[in-house]
Order: sequence, then structure tokens, then C-alpha cells
Amino acid sequence: MVGDGYNEALLHKTILVGDSGVGKTSLLVQFDQGKFIPGSFSATVGIGFTVMLLGDSGVGKTCFLLQFKDGAFLSGTFIATVGIDFRNKVVAVDGVKVKLQIWDTAGQERFRSVTHAYYRDAQALLLLYDITSKMSFDNIRAWLTEIHEYAQKDVVIMLLGNKADVSSGRAVRTEDGASLAREYGVPFMETSAKTGMNVELAFLAIAKELKQRAVQPLDEPRFQIHEYIESQKKKSSCCAFS
Repeated sequence: MVGDGYNEALLHKTILVGDSGVGKTSLLVQFDQGKFIPGSFSATVGIGFTVMLLGDSGVGKTCFLLQFKDGAFLSGTFIATVGIDFRNKVVAVDGVKVKLQIWDTAGQERFRSVTHAYYRDAQALLLLYDITSKMSFDNIRAWLTEIHEYAQKDVVIMLLGNKADVSSGRAVRTEDGASLAREYGVPFMETSAKTGMNVELAFLAIAKELKQRAVQPLDEPRFQIHEYIESQKKKSSCCAFS
């Protein structure tokens, strides 16, 4: 619980620097978890990117992140994220290890000034709405306006309609999500933090796009994130919701 004395302006970023092996990761784990984990850490992955989760409060950003990070869905009511939280996960992209630092942001208006300060540090943004909440979908345009104002010009954006497992409570049609994504020229898919539907695919597609931008020679064909997503969705269509 956060007391009434919480001050949004006091959030700061701290970066650990130094030679490999001096104990930066152990220091961070000690601070985060209050314990020292013995044994050797693998050196922090050299290629890494920052991904932000955005969207209204309650659309399932924290559950979405935990499903990807731990492969589990934690049922029950979450306390709304305060400011910024983050998790790290390393994924394999075409034989290369890519570290994603994923920032889980507060959706409430009162924390918006805090999250704005982090937009420019993100290489990719996953923008979520809740398919059972028409309001969360209607607010997507406002989120995209903020993104275009505060984020990097070439930031990768993906639109996700979360809670696709709750078909009986659907308030936003799949076609409407796809239409909005086409209007803004961003990839789109529906996801479920509960079942894991398309969660890993969303992050892997983002990782492949960012890795391609970082290391692929200019004379090679560019990775097409839209085509990749559609091809992967077709492969798993037997498991998709009807």
C-alpha cells in the first residue's frame, strides 16, 4: 500500500555501470529481493531492448507481463501498479539471445506524468485494451496521441486486445481492433493473459523487429512484423478462440 504522502516527482532512474563480473547483477538482486544468490551469473546479455506496456488501468498489463515472464496466470485482484515496475527476460531470436527489459506502467491518469518521462527510453510499446471494456478501447486513440508526443519517432508499436478468453463479455469486435490498427499502421492481435494466447508471440515479434533493426545489414530484406504475426497466428489457428 502506498500512503497519501507518496510523491510522484520522486521517482528516479539509476543505472549500474562497471566491468563485467564486478557484481552489478548481484547488487541489483540484493536490493530488489534482499538476498544474495550464490554461484556465477551469466554475463548480462549484450543486446537488449526496453519494452513498455501501456493502456488503461485494469486491461491486464501486469497479468500479461507475468504470463510472459513466468508462464503463469495469477488469479484474483491485483493492486494497481504504482508508477513503473519492470521485469527482465531473455529470448532467443534466430540463435541470438536478446534481453527484454519490460516496463509495466500505471494506467491511472494521476500517474501519467510519471510514465511520460519513460516513453523516450523505450524502443517498443505494447498498447493494450480490454475486449470486454469499450471504454478502454475508445481510449486507445488518446494513448496513441501521447505516444506520438512523447515516444521516439521510430518506436515499434503493437496494439493488443487482451482478455480474449472472456468471449461471453466481449464489448469490442475483433474487426474493430484490426481496423484501428490498420488506420495507425501498427500490427494487431488479440491476446489472453489467462491462457497465454499470443502473449509470447507478441513479445517475440517485437524482439525480432528490434533485433533486425539493430544488427541486420542494410542490403538484406527487412523483417516484416505484420507478415510474421499473421504467419504465426495461422500456424496456431487450431488453438485459437472461435
